[in-house]
Amino acid sequence: MPTLQLSPEDGLYYELDRPSEPGKPSFVFVNPITGDLSMWQAEIGPALRAAGYGTLCYNFRGQGGSPYAKGTDLTAELIAADLKHIVEALEVERPVLVGLSIGGLYAARAYLAGCPVEALVLVNTLRRIGPRLAWMNDATLRLMAVAGPALMRDVMTPLLFGPDFLAEHRDEFLLPDTAYEPLDPDSGAYNLLTWMGKSDWDVPWNKLDCPVLVSMGPNDRIFYDADVVAALYAELPNARRVDVPEAGHMLPAEAPARFTEILLEFAAGL
Repeated sequence: MPTLQLSPEDGLYYELDRPSEPGKPSFVFVNPITGDLSMWQAEIGPALRAAGYGTLCYNFRGQGGSPYAKGTDLTAELIAADLKHIVEALEVERPVLVGLSIGGLYAARAYLAGCPVEALVLVNTLRRIGPRLAWMNDATLRLMAVAGPALMRDVMTPLLFGPDFLAEHRDEFLLPDTAYEPLDPDSGAYNLLTWMGKSDWDVPWNKLDCPVLVSMGPNDRIFYDADVVAALYAELPNARRVDVPEAGHMLPAEAPARFTEILLEFAAGL
């Protein structure tokens, strides 16, 4: 299992495939807080590699296969620094950082810290944290603390996913025999969720002067605010936007084929 060792107790599990066609960029996928690199590797990664592009998928410290030292706070600053480090240490060719949700915040922070980046892809990232979203961040941690990921999925899924996904997967949720168990407060997932709610979203978007692709899933009933997205998008000096109307917050998982097309179209213009 390839791991980039950061210290005797810290490391980043990763899966790296170099471009098969010389000169093509490599897509570096930056996870959301929940989940892991498997979301990217199911359909999107293989399709990009078949088109000659490189891919790097990795898990944050605290996610599957990526250990961290006891007592470490898994903050946005630490995760962004880890992202910059793994791109540089592995000498990723022409990296295009693709961040989903808060993963886009980490990608933006890494770029602003000097990560050598060809371009950024921000998927359902643009937002401002007002009273409502701050409440939702706190409620997510409370749900996890009381009844764990199973209850969070049952409660949050209809708010985060588009109607096509909900219709197809409805029978997988709210099952009568579901065992709701609290998330271990000493786990990496709990640590990441705790610091997710404390992250600073006051990004100088106007300083992201590399090519930026913004992609939104308007069926996201929690984070998507059309006016806020439009205002922040207008601050980006070198951006284009392609939304997926049928999708919600987990756009790459809901519409992987369409999302792959969007990435290929964007990369072809770099």
